[in-house]
This record gives sequence, C-alpha cells and structure tokens, in this order.
Amino acid sequence: MHINQHQVNSAAASITGLILAGGRATRMNNCDKGLQELNGQCLVAHVINRLAPQVSTLVINANRHLDTYANFGLPVYSDISHAPINFQPQTEPKTEPNYAGPLAGLKVGLIHCKTPYLLTVPCDSPFLPTNLAGRLMDGLLQQSADIAIACTGAHTHPRAQPVFCLLKVNLLKQLESYLANGGNKMDGWYGKLTVARVYFNDEIEFSNINTLEDLHMCALIKK
Repeated sequence: MHINQHQVNSAAASITGLILAGGRATRMNNCDKGLQELNGQCLVAHVINRLAPQVSTLVINANRHLDTYANFGLPVYSDISHAPINFQPQTEPKTEPNYAGPLAGLKVGLIHCKTPYLLTVPCDSPFLPTNLAGRLMDGLLQQSADIAIACTGAHTHPRAQPVFCLLKVNLLKQLESYLANGGNKMDGWYGKLTVARVYFNDEIEFSNINTLEDLHMCALIKK
C-alpha cells in the first residue's frame, strides 16, 4: 500500500496524544517524574512542546498532583476514576493510587479518545522524536496494522519501545478483556494484535529518565 507524505502529514488531525504520567517512579524515590525539572522546565512540559505539533489534541494520564498537571491547560485523567478531573484544590485523590501500570493509563486514554487513533508517550521522554506520529502512522497504514510501536537498534537486534505507540481507538474492548483476565504486560497485550514495528536510528530520542542520575545526565544533552 503506497502512502504519500501528504497523507501522513494530514493524519495528525486524526490522532489524540496521551502523555503517561501515572506511575509510582520507585527508582526516583517515588517522586512525580513528570514534574521534575530539566533545563528550566519540568519533564512533562518538554514532552508537551515536542508532541503537541504532531497531534490534534493532547491529554495527560496522572494519579498525583492533578491540579498541577491541570495548569498546563490539558485534560487530565486518572486511572482511579476513569473520569475527567474537576480541577479544584480537592482534586488530589483521597486514596492511595493503585499505579496499575501503563496499560491502565492506555485504557483511560482510549475511553476518552475522540479521534480514530491514540498516540502514547511517557512523561519522562523529553527528547522524543518530532516526527514520531508521522512515522508511526506511516508504518501502521503501510502494514495494515492495529498498532505501531517504535523500535530502536538494528533490524536484526531491535529494542521495542512499547509505550511509544500509535493504536486504533477501537482496540478498547480487546484491552479491557485482557485486563479483566488478569493481564498487565504491554507486550502480552499487543502480542495478540497485528503490530507494525517502526525503526528509529537515534536512541537518545527515546531516553527515559528513571533515576535522579538519569536526570542529571539528560541535562547535558542538547536536542
């Protein structure tokens, strides 16, 4: 199937971007990673700046500091309520979040997605590719896939980056079924789907900040 560049560029109108910021961040002393500062901006701000031009709308999945995330002017959804947050001081959850992992965030993103496709990225990827959406859409359409996943490394030794993925919004029922049956692994879920693997050469673009040391190291990178 031939996909021209105009089709890929115009595809942004059909994509909602979801920033996953709902994790516990145990390797960073349980802090809220998305709100940690890098070169004068918090990590989620870096992600917003790079992802916003690639999609029609952006939303955030978070389980803590919901009012702080709301200050970025984007809809914020929690794993717990699966509902829009009423951004008032009392919006901080009164119970300990369950931190069910990226699939829980993906599920809530699909529930509220109003476009045919959802693109997910983690909140701790400040250098994510500025052509991520276009490249993934190209791969998904060319391979008639359900989901397109970014990969780094050589084709012979690929390293999947599964939280950087573009998927059809109609996969919600399959995901709900997988979770209801006790599944919680990203690769366990998408392994049952038609997957397009899209290769990117620059691994730095997919750098995840998991520790305070990672944060200090990334401060030295200019992208």
